[in-house]
Amino acid sequence: MIDTIFALSSARGRSGVAVIRVSGPQAHQSLSTLVHGKTIEARKAHLCKLYYPQTHAMSGQVIDHALVLSFDGPHSFTGEDCVEYHCHGSPAVVQDMLSLLATLENHRMAEPGEFTRRAFENGKMDLTEAEAVADLIHAETSLQKQQALIQMEGGLSSIYRMWGERLKKGLAYLEASIDFADEELPDGFLTPILVDLSDLNRDIAHHLDDNRRGERLRDGFSVVVIGVPNAGKSSLINILTQRDVAIVSDVSGTTRDVIETHLDIAGYPVILSDTAGLRSNDLGDSDHDKIESEGIVRALDRAKSADIKILLIDGSVPLEKQDDIIQHKDESSLVVINKSDLPQKVDIDALKISTKNQSGIEDLLADIKMKLDDLVGSASGEGVSLTRARHRQNLSDATFSIERALQGQQLDLMAEDIRLAMRALGKITGRVDVEDLLDVIFNDFCIGK
Repeated sequence: MIDTIFALSSARGRSGVAVIRVSGPQAHQSLSTLVHGKTIEARKAHLCKLYYPQTHAMSGQVIDHALVLSFDGPHSFTGEDCVEYHCHGSPAVVQDMLSLLATLENHRMAEPGEFTRRAFENGKMDLTEAEAVADLIHAETSLQKQQALIQMEGGLSSIYRMWGERLKKGLAYLEASIDFADEELPDGFLTPILVDLSDLNRDIAHHLDDNRRGERLRDGFSVVVIGVPNAGKSSLINILTQRDVAIVSDVSGTTRDVIETHLDIAGYPVILSDTAGLRSNDLGDSDHDKIESEGIVRALDRAKSADIKILLIDGSVPLEKQDDIIQHKDESSLVVINKSDLPQKVDIDALKISTKNQSGIEDLLADIKMKLDDLVGSASGEGVSLTRARHRQNLSDATFSIERALQGQQLDLMAEDIRLAMRALGKITGRVDVEDLLDVIFNDFCIGK
């Protein structure tokens, strides 16, 4: 018998309400036991007293007053019979409920992600939608939440299903050309199919050519601040994060390692990094200098892989003494001049700020947002983006197989390549089905009588 699983679905700790979910063939039976046989109508909320069962040492005593929701499979999140207990959120109530459920026959604590796995196995969602559930739970910004909701509602899976249907049709026609080679098939029988496969390959290639915006939005954008010692990098980090993340000091070399902090900039998840001050001419062989030198190496490595580099220029120091910074200017850079409250020795076209009086910070945040908009494609009209490396790899495998099929000469090898493309696409959603090819063949065109 399939186990009935249970778990705390809300966050741990004290709260007004704690939700305990139970799913499986005996979910309704255990509910009847806990409410002493009270009738619970499906899909309606019922305020009930929950009792210890007769087999328990505290038989007949009340565990809690709870709101109970019952769902009949397959009309539930998991596709199974499911019950939710909305109990008072004290640790004592939650622990008593979980301990009691564990004593019931064929009930056990759910493994991580098992409710969503059962939903997938019961056809309630595909893998992309299941991944979106996890993304939504972990979303920290509005744009991450928006992307997860679109994917959870089938934004990606609908695209991949449509592409799968086109591949299926192409494979059906190729199989028909092989199996009915002795029949009089119309001239140019395969031409429209090959044209559609070529168009499909371009569609997938366009989908892949997205600057990894979905993955970046899911994982966070790397923004690195680099500058000469005492340019104000750590002060800027503290202002942007609105807390003391980095140590601020007039002593050169205070920041020796990369310091990371996470923040939300206009809905974008950003991993902001403070780095060691860049200088190369006055480092010696002392232990202090060796440590600082390693910090500089790490700063440069982080800057190379960053989505955005903030080149922080010390406005009170002549520009020729900051060549180590200027040489890193490229398309991913924002040049920012700090210490605008002091007499300026730098005359270049760049945003001026002061970490001392916090002037220009809002403009800097606006510039960072514009850079992020450019990286993402400015969200409007761009459609849903793939969010994981495994999606990208399988789509790349599919385009490779389609391209090889289009260049092929032997029908059986072309058919096998399209079959491989279907399999690669199916790995993304978890649905690989080539058994209904005959339906396509006989519904789409007539062969024989």
